[in-house]
Amino acid sequence: MEKDKNPYSIGIVNYGAGNIFSLTAALKRQELHFGMVSSPDEMEKYERIIIPGVGHAKKAMDKLKSSGMVDTIKELKKPVLGICLGMQLLTDFSEEGNQDLLGLIPLQTRHFEDRISLKVPHMGWNTINQEKPSKLMHTISNHSYFYFVHSFYIEYNPKFTVASCNYGLNFSAVIQKDNYYGVQFHPEKSGEAGELLLKNFSTI
Repeated sequence: MEKDKNPYSIGIVNYGAGNIFSLTAALKRQELHFGMVSSPDEMEKYERIIIPGVGHAKKAMDKLKSSGMVDTIKELKKPVLGICLGMQLLTDFSEEGNQDLLGLIPLQTRHFEDRISLKVPHMGWNTINQEKPSKLMHTISNHSYFYFVHSFYIEYNPKFTVASCNYGLNFSAVIQKDNYYGVQFHPEKSGEAGELLLKNFSTI
């Protein structure tokens, strides 16, 4: 892959966030060029950055700190997409391990437990309600279904919430602040709508 030259290249932050096979398979299906990013200097090779997410907030932050990538991520001007845990890492704080996070979007990540009467984790297909326009959601129909797997959620805030979801309470399903985007669901497991979102991100 011509990672240094391709204008649609995507760097995937490698911080031990579990199996990312589904994400890389989805990018391949969209014929998007990508590579893994394990150090700050490697981010310069790519036009866009994805922070994937399966794992624990504190362990993820510890890994980002040990790799030296925290400050670099905070200074990025190129588009950044956080997926699931990666989205939560963009916020100020998580109740998972009572952990301070990257603080790029001034929201809190909270636990569903004791706040809803439904089964935790929230797992499976659910619709989202688009509340404001975003290039990330271009041509994606409102109330489209996406695939969720999470026990923690990002509080709803109309200033930063592009789309919300309801699972016992309203929470942020898609957020954006400047060049930082986040999705709580897994687009790589969300069929046509999810792959369209990844394609949109590649052209932002």
